[in-house]
Amino acid sequence: MPFYVRVGKVPPKRHTTFYKDDGKSLYREELFSTKGFSGIYSNKYHLDMPPQVEKISQIKNAKSSDWPDAPLQYYHFFTDDKKTGGNFISSRNEFLKNDNCIVSTANPTEDTDIFFRNSYAHEILFVHQGTGELLSEYGRLQFQEWDYIVVPKGTTYQVKFKNYKKAKLFIIESSTPFDIPKHFRNEYGQLTEDAPYYERDFKVPELMDPIDQKGKFEILLKVRNKFFRYLVPHHPFDVVGWDGFLYPYTFNIKEYAPKVGKIHLPPPIHLVFTTQHFVICNFVPRLFDFHPDSIPAPYYHSNVDSDEVLYYVHGNFVSRKGIKKGSITLHPMGIPHGPQPGKTEASIGKKETDEYAIMIDTFQPLHPTKNVKETMAEGYSKSWLE
Repeated sequence: MPFYVRVGKVPPKRHTTFYKDDGKSLYREELFSTKGFSGIYSNKYHLDMPPQVEKISQIKNAKSSDWPDAPLQYYHFFTDDKKTGGNFISSRNEFLKNDNCIVSTANPTEDTDIFFRNSYAHEILFVHQGTGELLSEYGRLQFQEWDYIVVPKGTTYQVKFKNYKKAKLFIIESSTPFDIPKHFRNEYGQLTEDAPYYERDFKVPELMDPIDQKGKFEILLKVRNKFFRYLVPHHPFDVVGWDGFLYPYTFNIKEYAPKVGKIHLPPPIHLVFTTQHFVICNFVPRLFDFHPDSIPAPYYHSNVDSDEVLYYVHGNFVSRKGIKKGSITLHPMGIPHGPQPGKTEASIGKKETDEYAIMIDTFQPLHPTKNVKETMAEGYSKSWLE
């Protein structure tokens, strides 16, 4: 995260004595750090010792959704055709994955008191439908429709929707952090004048009163494809204050300020987040190219080093037909793709587009799961035949 935040009670100097009101017992400092001790970090101050745990047990894994013999082809599938009831954890369905990226959706239908921690992956929870709040050690983070919620690896949290009749998350997991692209930042880390968003667009948690409760509290830990249940003797949200650069935050896709050009600009112009193994772009309403002979629809291309995933959020898409809200297309690396028949010609002369979509370009191939097989559009690979 590109700026420093300090909330609640913290001592004037880190790693020094910080006594509770009784003057005898200490608040417990936790350094929450990245890249060993050389990356960004935050210091949290707890009522209780964070490592306390009474019982650890592995949860029996669900039947694998892997589709090992999935063909190399173009895919279009409908995530709304695969809904699993449950809470924000149990309702998740994986669609695409590799060693460094997992793409899922969740349609939560109920609340839960269970806490969740993804121990091996950073997460983006894109709120396609619904409003509510993400609760964590850092406090209360209000979210609204079309927010990206960026959750650092190892964060203990809960997701609470206001209305479970209308709730959907598009989830991206990454083995490395979601970073602000370097060329959007100056030498001090501040977002530049020509960046497509600004620090004011990021919403940070509001500290809650620390919860001083003893009992049995369940934390569900995800460790790659395994789950473990930790039973802890105190409430996880016992933080009295914290400061640093590492914390959950939100950014709404509507706040993205797109750039336009005289002729068609390539997808990196729409970057929003980067990782070591893939990038995320978003497409938002924008003016089209202003060259008198421009073709607004993208040209055919073979991106030989990236798989291209598009999650369709809303609107009319200039290069595709048959798209629904919640559709995903996967165009694997090494085979050409682009507008379907008639879409290039139909785009000529258009002045603007009204579309919202999230694109993920991965640097290693993604593997479709059986959930893709169950929800894919028939004949999509042949949809370029005239």
